Amino acid sequence: MWALLASVGRVRGSGSRRGRGWPARWSSRRWAGRFRACVMSHPGSRAVPFPDLLRRDFSAPAPDSKWCGDLKIVDTLEGPLYLDSVEDLFSRRMLGFAMSEHPDAALARDALHMAVAVRGGDVAGVIFHSDKGSTYTADLFTRACTNLKIRQSMGRVGCALDNAAAESFFSTLEHELLTRHTYATRVDARRAVARWIDEIYNPRRRPSTCAMLSPIAYKHAHAARPRAQEAA
Repeated sequence: MWALLASVGRVRGSGSRRGRGWPARWSSRRWAGRFRACVMSHPGSRAVPFPDLLRRDFSAPAPDSKWCGDLKIVDTLEGPLYLDSVEDLFSRRMLGFAMSEHPDAALARDALHMAVAVRGGDVAGVIFHSDKGSTYTADLFTRACTNLKIRQSMGRVGCALDNAAAESFFSTLEHELLTRHTYATRVDARRAVARWIDEIYNPRRRPSTCAMLSPIAYKHAHAARPRAQEAA
């Protein structure tokens, strides 16, 4: 998994100069001194008006039919670290994530590329749902979606319920990891978040939407059904 991390660039170093001029604001801290809530972005003046294809229906009939993503701020004593996510709404597996000092379109693209790599490179037709933040309306990100034949979907500006599944994942991350630790450096936070996703959330956490199976186990159970039916 760490080799894949390096190949898709989900963790970008402190030397990056991306993200200048990113228009954003963020909500107040839910847990003072530990974690700041989701970054709430204003769409840029050239934002592409993508429709809301989900309309708060976060169920999915099969893997890679609907994905969602969002952006979070993780506080460290060194300064903020930004985490971008890509979640499969069928199994609630965190397929891709990226972390950087800069909350820009390149960060979102890196998370998307990781998700595509995990799925073998061909995800044509999948819906990717997000907010209307400039991270997701920027040319760099929209071109990546177009090249991969991913259909973009967006909720309303400033409405967390329109992206409730992504909010739910970050709430779990807050409760189970971030509110329990203080990170001295961004590197410490990166390692902790990546380890929690790879070793706890995806293989062991049991979302109620997945018949109390972990995201990976739920996906495997779904894949095994056709074989079981053929053998019957």
